[in-house]
Amino acid sequence: MLRISLKDQEKIIINGAIIRSAGKSTLMVENRCTILRGKDIMEPEEANTPTKRLYFACMMAYLDPENREQHQDSILDLYQPLMGIFQSGEPQVNLIEIGKALAISDFYKALTECRQLIDYEAEAMNRAAPADAD
Repeated sequence: MLRISLKDQEKIIINGAIIRSAGKSTLMVENRCTILRGKDIMEPEEANTPTKRLYFACMMAYLDPENREQHQDSILDLYQPLMGIFQSGEPQVNLIEIGKALAISDFYKALTECRQLIDYEAEAMNRAAPADAD
């Protein structure tokens, strides 16, 4: 059993249904289902970097099983170039873990690893920004 506490107006997706809390709520999920909390939901316009586009494609594969094959094609198109960009260190470990998760269709695990990759990408962009300003 999974217990989920939601803040007022917080969104959650359960088996494709978008649910918004009207007031503070607690849900008890008693069986296996596809769940994504509001903070983990990415809108299409937010997918504006290579790692965010990968996250979005993985999220869609997780939430939209009817079109999963199409989403998996997008994932591969996005994943392969990142392997060439992140060739060492923690980002490469994240990409390897994403690949393992995708191989067994564990899209939620892939999302977890993608979030770490997004954080790394943001840090790298922040480090590069001052140098570009010179």
